[in-house]
Amino acid sequence: MKSVVIGAHLQRDDVEPIAVAIPVSGLFLSAVAIADDRPLGDRDLLLQVADVRARLLDRATFVAIRYGFAVHDAREAETKCASRAPQWRALLLAHRDEVEMTLKVAASAPAPRPDRHDFTSGADYLRALHASASTADIDQEFREAVEGTIVPLATSHRWSHRDRSSLELSMLVPRSDLEKMRAAGEKLRSQFPKVPFLLSGPWPLEVFADDHQQ
Repeated sequence: MKSVVIGAHLQRDDVEPIAVAIPVSGLFLSAVAIADDRPLGDRDLLLQVADVRARLLDRATFVAIRYGFAVHDAREAETKCASRAPQWRALLLAHRDEVEMTLKVAASAPAPRPDRHDFTSGADYLRALHASASTADIDQEFREAVEGTIVPLATSHRWSHRDRSSLELSMLVPRSDLEKMRAAGEKLRSQFPKVPFLLSGPWPLEVFADDHQQ
């Protein structure tokens, strides 16, 4: 048997009986136990893990572990995760009453893709590709409205370029303000019917824990 790890939690009660709890350096990993020969890409398993993940988040905020990380026992989990446990603990203590939300907005003028034939090296092309993604921008009036309605509900936020055609706003939001956040999203939708965007969440700590992931 092996266990597909879902996240890192402060308390055992945050995990059980929804998932298997694996102790690691004073924290607890949530996991789903599966047979050794079961592929991690199995569709039913993906759906099962997504359901468990959602139910765990309903109970308490946790640090998400990227899908595909599996261990066979607590010793292996300790070996692989002990160095990250202090950082995870600090995150969980600081943000226990918060969750992540994301706002993905289509760029007003998607950046053109560089032509591979204009570059003599693959490295130069990749740098240009990355630079082109960073030039995508969104409708300025919409961005100002987001900064005035949604951002004030977040305790922390960051804009990032995910690709050449969109911008993403990641936020930490108090659980108590989730309904206010959704209402603000609906207000934006009515004010800017021609701006494609998606407000999604709540999510566990992912973007704001990205430096400490597997």
